[in-house]
Amino acid sequence: MPLDTSIKSVLIIGSGPIVIGQACEFDYSGSQASLALREEGIKVVLINSNPATIMTDPVTADKIYLLPLDKTSIEKILQEQQIDAVLPTMGGQTALNLAMECHKAGLWKKYNVRILGADVTAINKAEDRELFRQTMMQIGIPVAKAETANSFLKGKEIAQRIGFPLVLRASYTLGGAGGAFVNDPKDFDLLLQRGLQASPVHEVLVEQSVYGWKEYELEVMRDLAGNKIVVCTIENLDPMGVHTGDSITVAPPMTLPDTVYQAMRDYAFRILDELGEFAGGCNVQFSTNPDGTQIIVIEINPRVSRSSALASKATGYPIARIAAKLAVGYRLDELSNQITKNTSAFFEPTLDYVIVKIPRWNFAKFHGADPHLGLSMKAVGEVMGIGRSFNEALQKACQSLEVRRNGMGADGKELRDLEKIMDSLRNPKDDRIFHVKDAMHLGVPLKDIYEATKIDMWYLNEIEYLVTIEKELTRYTIDTIPQELMLEAKKNGYSDRQIAHLLGCLESQVYKTRIAQDVKRVYKLVDTCAAEFEAETPYYYSTFDNENESIVSEDKKKVVIFGSGPNRIGQGIEFDYCCVHGVLAAKEENFETIMINCNPETVSTDFNVADKLYFEPVFWEHIYDIIQHEKPEGVIVQLGGQTALKLAEKLDRYKINILGTSFDMMDMAEDRGRFSSLLRDLEIPYPDFGEASNAEEALEVARRVGYPVLVRPSYVLGGQDMRIVINDEELTKHVIGILSKVPGNKVLVDHFLDMAIEGEVDAICDGEDVRIIGMMEHIEPAGIHSGDSMAVLPTFDLSEGVIAQVEEISKKLALAMQVKGLINIQFAVKDEKVYIIEANPRASRTVPFIAKAHQIPYVNYATKIMLGTHKLKDFVFKPKLEGYAIKVPVFSFHKFPNVDKALGPEMKSTGEKIYFIKDLQDPFFVKAYNERNMYLSR
Repeated sequence: MPLDTSIKSVLIIGSGPIVIGQACEFDYSGSQASLALREEGIKVVLINSNPATIMTDPVTADKIYLLPLDKTSIEKILQEQQIDAVLPTMGGQTALNLAMECHKAGLWKKYNVRILGADVTAINKAEDRELFRQTMMQIGIPVAKAETANSFLKGKEIAQRIGFPLVLRASYTLGGAGGAFVNDPKDFDLLLQRGLQASPVHEVLVEQSVYGWKEYELEVMRDLAGNKIVVCTIENLDPMGVHTGDSITVAPPMTLPDTVYQAMRDYAFRILDELGEFAGGCNVQFSTNPDGTQIIVIEINPRVSRSSALASKATGYPIARIAAKLAVGYRLDELSNQITKNTSAFFEPTLDYVIVKIPRWNFAKFHGADPHLGLSMKAVGEVMGIGRSFNEALQKACQSLEVRRNGMGADGKELRDLEKIMDSLRNPKDDRIFHVKDAMHLGVPLKDIYEATKIDMWYLNEIEYLVTIEKELTRYTIDTIPQELMLEAKKNGYSDRQIAHLLGCLESQVYKTRIAQDVKRVYKLVDTCAAEFEAETPYYYSTFDNENESIVSEDKKKVVIFGSGPNRIGQGIEFDYCCVHGVLAAKEENFETIMINCNPETVSTDFNVADKLYFEPVFWEHIYDIIQHEKPEGVIVQLGGQTALKLAEKLDRYKINILGTSFDMMDMAEDRGRFSSLLRDLEIPYPDFGEASNAEEALEVARRVGYPVLVRPSYVLGGQDMRIVINDEELTKHVIGILSKVPGNKVLVDHFLDMAIEGEVDAICDGEDVRIIGMMEHIEPAGIHSGDSMAVLPTFDLSEGVIAQVEEISKKLALAMQVKGLINIQFAVKDEKVYIIEANPRASRTVPFIAKAHQIPYVNYATKIMLGTHKLKDFVFKPKLEGYAIKVPVFSFHKFPNVDKALGPEMKSTGEKIYFIKDLQDPFFVKAYNERNMYLSR
């Protein structure tokens, strides 16, 4: 059946601010869906409250509403726009829940709006735990023994009938919130209460525990004619007991027998048919006992899920794009495969490579949090490695994490304490995979590791092979290592740094030796069909093989843009927004754009964005080889946050052209001594400070500048390890703590401006002229990290004199730092005097917020200045903001009940939303402003 021509306009509901359990993946899916519908001539109206997304950008939808995700906002849209249908399956659990609220309130019926993708019956069958269980039993699909409790007493009765151990699963929740394993009956009461409170419908499934069983996910597509395919099967390396969002996952599955897979595939298809009116993508989760003789279905998500983005990037099959077209009437066989261009979308991708996803956690930001992994998701982001083998993909994923590891160990950071290792294996935390290999190094038998982890023996044998390679490598030096061993190490994912560590030499020596031995990277296409058909989409990964499939163009200027790596606190989706706009701007200037990134959740790793996508770690060795292969005009590092900036020093050392602001000026901004000298020369006020290499030096600085002092390490992201201290004892303890983590680092000790007002400026400079694009005032006083502060655009009570000072200082500073591109300047105001806290000559967290508030593509302007094709005078600056915009941080403290929730100089928010007010009498603003004034007057 072709497109349903009665659908002229569609409302897409977004997922809102980034929280744990719902991150960048829904920006990717929402953006894909919107563009897919617009291709069909359908008007797309989009609602989301997150300003940091591509989804909420004019390039994506016809009309965007940056409003709170609630029924009031939906009705406002329905009153203003002629909406034929709503697509709620692209915005995660948030969108699905809101669609159901609107259904119960009668809004869709009142305004004659159809629900696309999944109808109400399908959503209820999937989301209502008891209804789902009953439905599975009716169609003969096995589920764990379970009953639903909607009260505390009912839950107690069910527990007595089923018996311990148990699993609690709260209905209609995000990221496993409210879920728990209950092994000890004495813990049941508290965990049941938490689950009931977490569920918006006060409902918990009390289920038989299958802890330690194997877990699989099938990403399935269905059209309204009943055609179905499995796009990707994903195997969880971690067994049942660890939330799939916190589990290392692998595709294609390495240990799934075909007979078991065929049974799962059959079950999945029967489930989709039973849902009712359903067209689009669906995630179906299964579990099997260790020998595969029993299969149960765990749950289904009748929407694009977290795993859908991973599956799309793993296979090259654009699930959200196809799902959107299926929702408006197309059949799978009527749509084309976006990679081959000459086959239909009614096919099941085949992989001739392996992908490994590893979650990224931020436990250091949640002081007091329980770091153990369980049913409730705790990861803030993820990375994906692609290789020709499991070990190669695993090592590349480890290199992508940015946790100061060069791969799977072989870096001097191995754990040697057997007792601690075994505890880590039995009680998983974020570093368990590294400790699996550490246990092997100590000689722990594989059967003992299996019993402690329940990780399949196939994976343990593969990791053990890495130990064998390392033992062999240590028998040689850089001068004697055989070519065959070097090649085998590289094929198993070892970085040059790891090999250098094992051989006792420099990374650069390993590079020179392997190049002389002709051990070089080649690049392979991600083609969805194992080379059965020719692929046209330039989406690449590296390996060590003979044939190179990445052909370098000869006739176009090229630019490389570094992505921002995994989502984490302090560096989130806003930098992906900047990277995507950098690509779009460079394309407009006729540059061939080359994106390097390793985050499967993002829009930047959509193979339709850049001219070439290298899905590789943003890790020196990988980016250097790509640069050597492509030979670009230059590299843009300003847009990818600290991930990209950290590579600038080596790029400069290797004489690779950095477009825009020079490395020397970027380094000056990070080097407090040099930066303060510049401020002093420019006669710009700044808080008195000093640098220290040890606690004694820090105490001397504190006595000179006076308490309270702000203490922080050099080169910090998101305020990591920043503290305000008020005495010698606190200072000594904190400095020792910082230096123990990064020996050889310096500590900065600044006099803290207590009771000051804080704000920030974002500006664009072309080296000759400066344009301030936004001056914001924080509602919270100085001392709260800017990422955790509500920022108001424009300022609301700074005097004209202060504003004039900020403008003058910003322009003077941008020109003195020879900025070409973006700069963010943070300032404090005390007694009508402006002090500069820091300046960052790069894209900041607030640039997308300002761009959305003003409706001006500021990153595009800045990119064209970096490329040298435009000056500031070439651009039009006409902000459309009426009233004020407020950037409101969003936190995920609900995931960590015992965490320290107090805000300070270390950032803790996971996302943000935008809130518009007409004037300063708005109740939301008044409440926050009064709280600030109460603090300042104490």
